[in-house]
Amino acid sequence: MDAEPVVEDAPDAKPLSEVEGHIRFKHVTFAYREGPVVLKDFDLEIQPGESIALVGDTGAGKTTVVSLLNRFYDVPRGSGSIEIDGVDIRDVTQESLHENIGLVLQDPFLFQGTVMENIKYGQPDATDEEIESAIEAIGAKRIFDSLDEGLDTEVGERGGRLSEGERQLVSFARALLADPRILVLDEATSSIDIYTEHAIQKGMKALLKGRTSIVIAHRLSTIVNADRIIVIEDGEIVETGRHADLMSREGKYYSLYELQIRPRAMRSTT
Repeated sequence: MDAEPVVEDAPDAKPLSEVEGHIRFKHVTFAYREGPVVLKDFDLEIQPGESIALVGDTGAGKTTVVSLLNRFYDVPRGSGSIEIDGVDIRDVTQESLHENIGLVLQDPFLFQGTVMENIKYGQPDATDEEIESAIEAIGAKRIFDSLDEGLDTEVGERGGRLSEGERQLVSFARALLADPRILVLDEATSSIDIYTEHAIQKGMKALLKGRTSIVIAHRLSTIVNADRIIVIEDGEIVETGRHADLMSREGKYYSLYELQIRPRAMRSTT
């Protein structure tokens, strides 16, 4: 079950093409090298176009799920498998896999250049109209217009001249422009001003529409409308359902939600 640190394509690997977005984790058990088991007999099926949210305490296994889907690590043979549209992802080229999976990270990678150049990174041939349309769709036009040089603003090293919320919106626009069939979104965790938070909420809605999506949820208020919420504890799925259903059970999800939302509500009344 120990993971190999380097992932290589099989000699006979085939490209993954015409993806519909059906994802299946088949009884995956996984451990990082010389570490404890992180996922235990993890079994999950995601339908094309379905939006799911992964919820759990830090270290529960949420990030490992998406790391394996992206083949940052491979599931060892004999420890389960991950399939996209019925094809084992270990049998496809990593390049074609990554072309079909959009990845929006909590701390997105931005290179030294302008906001415009970073947005176009995933779609270099995009027209100005397509870029403007993507920015409008995620609700970021006003925020980008307020930057010193608008879309021509230099982002600095690793995007250091932008706030965390602004960096996330750049990555949203980039992902929407690339238009992948599958989207993985790791939410930002730190506090963001109210207007940027609103734009991020609109951006998430635009990004998730019409594609298979997996959100690693840190702020549970943002995923109450997910098609399905998957609650992970110690590498296993312990609850699954929609927000209202899970809240009515008063189980693990209910506890996490109350722990996070109630203090915020109390602060707003003081």
